[in-house]
Amino acid sequence: MKKIMIIEDDTVLRDEVATLLKNSGYEVQAVTDLSISLEQMKSSGADLILLDINLPFVGGETLLQEFRKVSDTPVIMLTSRSTEIDEVLSMSFGADDYITKPYNPTILLLRISAVLKRFTKTSGSQMYHDAEVSTVKGSIDRNGKEQVLTKNEMIIFQLLLDRQGEIVTRDDLMTALWDNDEFVNDNALSVNISRLRGKLADLGFEDAIETRKKQGYVLK
Repeated sequence: MKKIMIIEDDTVLRDEVATLLKNSGYEVQAVTDLSISLEQMKSSGADLILLDINLPFVGGETLLQEFRKVSDTPVIMLTSRSTEIDEVLSMSFGADDYITKPYNPTILLLRISAVLKRFTKTSGSQMYHDAEVSTVKGSIDRNGKEQVLTKNEMIIFQLLLDRQGEIVTRDDLMTALWDNDEFVNDNALSVNISRLRGKLADLGFEDAIETRKKQGYVLK
């Protein structure tokens, strides 16, 4: 389930967008304390951020500019102004798209889907909480600390991450590993799970993988 953060000071609009996204299968984090928006953007682990340009405390374009110094997470700017200068400034500061309010809900969902697909294809990475998972490098990076995963560990973690919060059976994991060059039996799977847990714990994710007896594993 993709996670989307909403930073919008209009509470009615924020609630409407949150409901729309939840009904469309997204996990939603709606920011209510706008005085600490940047800190929340950095730590949320969101897959995409909807960011209003007109915000109190710090404007959306300034937030975006600061956020881009530390993250390439996709950002779609929301604004009630339709001038070209707003679009140009947003894009120059690193926005991935731009939509004017009032918006068409269907168009907003299509824009979100398009940006997420584009980002996944170009980056080869995704987020696990506030850590970046690179399928290209086969690694997990959190606050500058990196753990390199083996091929098997990456396959296991990717499946768990794709189904985060759901039970993944040992059979599912064995099937995912079936085409790997190195044969993996049941004991080897347990060893790989144990090593993966250790690497996640080293990054600060204690007990990240929960064992469900006679069912499988759940990535928290």
